[in-house]
Amino acid sequence: MKFHLSIGEGHRVTATGPGWVRVNEAEHRASFLLAPDAIVTPWAAGGFEGLTAAEFEAIAALNPEIVLLGTGARLRFPHPRLYAPLTGARVGVEVMDTGAAARTYNIVAAEGRRVVAALLLP
Repeated sequence: MKFHLSIGEGHRVTATGPGWVRVNEAEHRASFLLAPDAIVTPWAAGGFEGLTAAEFEAIAALNPEIVLLGTGARLRFPHPRLYAPLTGARVGVEVMDTGAAARTYNIVAAEGRRVVAALLLP
């Protein structure tokens, strides 16, 4: 049996650290949206506490099938009414800390799924 490395097409998280995420060769130190074919920055300038429905509308505009919401250094859950339009459209929303969301993004994107990572950074 032969194994082949498959990393798929598009943007990939190549490193993470306290307060930053590197996508391909570009380091991000402010919150952003990441999809296989798009990077949206700035996003959620008010951080977790400033999340509004508008931030989730920006996510929906990228037509995801699954959203990975990275809430910073620790896991926090936004009010479900903020992302209700996503779940109402049958889009999966998974909440985790930003490091975990960044790592999970690569796995889901490599499967060829339409994933958007919404990554909150300080």
